[in-house]
Amino acid sequence: MAKQLKFAVFIIAYEAVKTFVSAYERIPNQIKKEAFDIYVFDDASTDNTYLAAIGYKYLNKIKKLNIYRNKVNLGYGGNQKKGYKYAINKGYDVVVMLHADAQYAPEKLPEIIKPFKRNPEIAMVFGSRMLGNPLEGGMPIYKFLGNKILTFLENLILRTNFSEFHSGYRAYNCNVLKKIPFEKLSNDFHFDTEIIIQLVSKNYKIVEVPIPTHYGDEKSHVNVIKYGINCLFAVINYRLLQIPLIKRKFLNGHEIYRKARQI
Repeated sequence: MAKQLKFAVFIIAYEAVKTFVSAYERIPNQIKKEAFDIYVFDDASTDNTYLAAIGYKYLNKIKKLNIYRNKVNLGYGGNQKKGYKYAINKGYDVVVMLHADAQYAPEKLPEIIKPFKRNPEIAMVFGSRMLGNPLEGGMPIYKFLGNKILTFLENLILRTNFSEFHSGYRAYNCNVLKKIPFEKLSNDFHFDTEIIIQLVSKNYKIVEVPIPTHYGDEKSHVNVIKYGINCLFAVINYRLLQIPLIKRKFLNGHEIYRKARQI
């Protein structure tokens, strides 16, 4: 008999008072039953996200829903680090990150979990909007083109073949997370790209599954230009560090070297 997958759903939240309840309620009942834990890290929101989540939990008497609030804002990457350390410390096999703004369909959680049930050696599964039709889902054309161009360049530099790098719908093998220094990565939004680089550099298996695209009236906190530059900077840094001459003569001891070496 196959071992039961011990997985948790990590709801990452910031300024999500209007969407948290919808995001939680759209999680399939089977996932709510099978998950060992569903936990929220609110990143010091100013809109009472934490209080709304706590009130919802106790009003509905939901035992398997744990709500935490960071005392200070850790940033998108910093909040992920805290959530993943929590999952590792709890001894979970897999942790799935779900955004509290409900931009990524909670209904697709079974598809995100399924690959781990078939192959527990997988390091990461992420939902790709580009495997579907993101424009039909309301993705702005500038974001669509930006995603395509940035993904093309990242694939070219890293020698990978992903349909996109920029989906926030992700699940990680906690045993793999223990083996990579993700805590040294950025606290900003390009944490997502940097952790892919870490996994690719160690030849860990990454699986993509198609997900629908949804753009509502949720507020984006991403500076897309800064984000794009940071993502490119991260992959270029990594590739430069694969060239011994550059590593030895030009980057040793330099800020760019120290940052890239962490990846």
